Amino acid sequence: MKKQEKYDRAYLEMAKTWGQLSYCERKKVGALIVKDRMIISDGYNGTPSGFENVCEDEEHYTKWYVLHAEANAILKVAASTQSCKGATLYITLSPCRECSKLIHQSGIKRVVYSVGYKDLSGVDFLKKAGVEVNQVEINI
Repeated sequence: MKKQEKYDRAYLEMAKTWGQLSYCERKKVGALIVKDRMIISDGYNGTPSGFENVCEDEEHYTKWYVLHAEANAILKVAASTQSCKGATLYITLSPCRECSKLIHQSGIKRVVYSVGYKDLSGVDFLKKAGVEVNQVEINI
């Protein structure tokens, strides 16, 4: 196993562990942003600050205002002195269309995910935007 793949697997495992903190029942997604081999941010899917930690409604649909793991991680960086420029995003589930725009605009240059979401148009967008995207399967 190459050194980079070894790091990719380790960071994805850490993102998986972080995702277990989510209060969402349908899917628990974790994300880490790594720059120069240093974790600069983390996130998991959940409701915005100040809202109850319930992600699904009575019919078990995800509430519209739930933030995705990668969005939470990017927003944490935006509120800090760090920058995502040139960083790698590790995420347990491939990014959706909306988050893919945030990823590209934030300057993240590489995305590593484990499980493909049913709609891969976000991944296609990132590739078209010149972001390196790799799938590394781990046990989720």
